Amino acid sequence: MSDKPFAAEAAQFGQAMNSIAYGEVVKAAVRDYKREVLEKQAQEGKQSHQMVAMDDLMEDEELQKLHEERIARLKAEREKRNHLTQKGHGTYTEITEGDFLEIVTQTDLVVCHFFHREFERCKIMDKHLPVIAHKYFNTRFIKLSAPDSPFFTVKLNIKMLPCVIGFKKGVAVGRVTGFEGLGARDDFPTETLEDQLLLMGVIDVPQRDDDDEERADGPGKSIRKSVHYAKTASDEDSDFD
Repeated sequence: MSDKPFAAEAAQFGQAMNSIAYGEVVKAAVRDYKREVLEKQAQEGKQSHQMVAMDDLMEDEELQKLHEERIARLKAEREKRNHLTQKGHGTYTEITEGDFLEIVTQTDLVVCHFFHREFERCKIMDKHLPVIAHKYFNTRFIKLSAPDSPFFTVKLNIKMLPCVIGFKKGVAVGRVTGFEGLGARDDFPTETLEDQLLLMGVIDVPQRDDDDEERADGPGKSIRKSVHYAKTASDEDSDFD
């Protein structure tokens, strides 16, 4: 048998296979192109739909009213904050006896620390109050030297220091005397004092911030890192006469 017919048949078979393979490649390319076109059309249609929807919303009178109300509310909050900042809110400041009555009667919420400059526990209290003052902006935090304010010290019946008194619209609504209610320890956490002020109602329950630590119990639920201190030489609150 001659090899020529076999060679010819092999060549024809190879050409047929090449044609089939080429045809499959072409079909696959057509399918891919068709899929790309459909996906592009779908995406363009989706974007067009979104743009039309947003245009419709922007022309909505109710939405425009809500937007204007939000802008007005933010502006009012900013103006209020600026006004409170000018009055000393957000800080913990020492005042004189002559300023005390005006601040307490003209400010809705006030926390005042009656202190003695030489008492160690008053110095510890001074470390915690600025942390709380920075957080509760609506409350004014002040400190008043008890020896330099004999009139109010007597009127408020302050006999032990430190003494932190909360005022609402000029009325004393509660107090922390010494470290009573703070665990009777010098290294109490800041949130313990914060909870006492929350119970008095002289600070508002805070909203949670990203940089705050979440606590499972207590009125505040969310507070800043506590200020911790080593125990001082004196474990007793100081009597003030």
